[in-house]
Amino acid sequence: MADITGNTRDTGAPRDPDSAPRKSSWRYIGPGIVVAATGVGAGDLVATLIAGSNFGYTLLWAAIIGCLVKISLAEACGRWHLSTGRTLFDGWASLGRWTTWFFAVYTVIWGFVYGAAAMSSSALPLQALFPDVMDLKWWGVACGLVGLVFVWFNKYAVFEKVMTVLVGVMFVVTVYLAIRVTPNLGDAFAGLLPVLPDEKDSVLNTLGLIGGVGGTITLAAYGYWVNAKGWTDTGWMKIMRLDNRVAYATTGIFVVAMLFVGAELLHSANIAIASGDKGLIQLGDILAEEYGTATSKFFLIGFFATSFTSLIGVWHGVSLMFADFVARQRGEKEARADELASGRRERSWAFRAYLLWLTFPPIVLLFQGQPFRLIIIYGVLGAAFMPFLALTLLWLLNSARTPREWRNGALSNTMLAIAGLLFLVLCVKQIWDQPWSEFF
Repeated sequence: MADITGNTRDTGAPRDPDSAPRKSSWRYIGPGIVVAATGVGAGDLVATLIAGSNFGYTLLWAAIIGCLVKISLAEACGRWHLSTGRTLFDGWASLGRWTTWFFAVYTVIWGFVYGAAAMSSSALPLQALFPDVMDLKWWGVACGLVGLVFVWFNKYAVFEKVMTVLVGVMFVVTVYLAIRVTPNLGDAFAGLLPVLPDEKDSVLNTLGLIGGVGGTITLAAYGYWVNAKGWTDTGWMKIMRLDNRVAYATTGIFVVAMLFVGAELLHSANIAIASGDKGLIQLGDILAEEYGTATSKFFLIGFFATSFTSLIGVWHGVSLMFADFVARQRGEKEARADELASGRRERSWAFRAYLLWLTFPPIVLLFQGQPFRLIIIYGVLGAAFMPFLALTLLWLLNSARTPREWRNGALSNTMLAIAGLLFLVLCVKQIWDQPWSEFF
């Protein structure tokens, strides 16, 4: 049976016939939960809330398409790792030195700025819950240090279990809120029809919502988590695909639930909230007025779970990718998936060095503000990563680098091409919108 990727050949045997189960099973699910938790941050929830507050249920279809696009990207990453036994960076390196330079610059600048953003986002709900304990900046420092210690001393298995618990908290909170605001199911079903709002820039706003559903570099990390789980060959392909669908079904529930909240609580009352993480603090205040303090605090707990899963997910996943990058630069021509399955990458000095980079230098930004030029470069690099991912996956999975049986089918090529074009448009828009006159 064909799946979203258009690949119908699910019969490939693993290199070791006993290394993978014969049937897909829900009990093996794991990396998908991790990528869903990491990919859906506070910013994604705010963007969906604002879409709901501005357009009601009109763009519900766009949020769902966003999940389908990300399914195709994550599946392609996992398929590369399982079918070749090589990591994604090893594939990128085979395309030329330019990929190495892009990744090196990206991880250094992106990690520096993202570290501060992740710590601030995790700190906001804690300060709102405990306003008299300490300042926002110190809450941010505490979140960064807790994330560092947790990832430093725990391997993937423990990391996955903690992420699963936090995803459970996110799920309960978002679904509770969606039910609490009493959604209009008739309007919600009407929102499944692909209709654009009658507003200026509605096309770009719609594309932005599609592109913003769940994950950037964390999509590339999915293949690394698949290997860290112990899935290292094609015998795990069916389970990886089930896992991936679960990931974005979960993401879809988060996004649809928050769009319901935006449509019912904000749109109907014509209430506007700020973009960025502070918009969720505003929502907490609105919930307190409408439904009481208990509901507001419950929401803030979910807000913290959302932000902190993104923090520790990046701390772990991108550090794995950086460790792989360093290993190849040191002469390991093929950084094999088995290295990730064994846990050796998580104990490497490169993994821990990047953990330190994500934690300590960004603390300076928490206290001094974020340098303006650095933020512009960060924005451009962040916008460029998703078209880079989509287009390089198209290249790798249609070439002799991938075993013929596991190359792209027609539907997979279509979805990756759509993703590449979508993110290329959003990248150009992001670059165009940067205040370049103030940069020089």
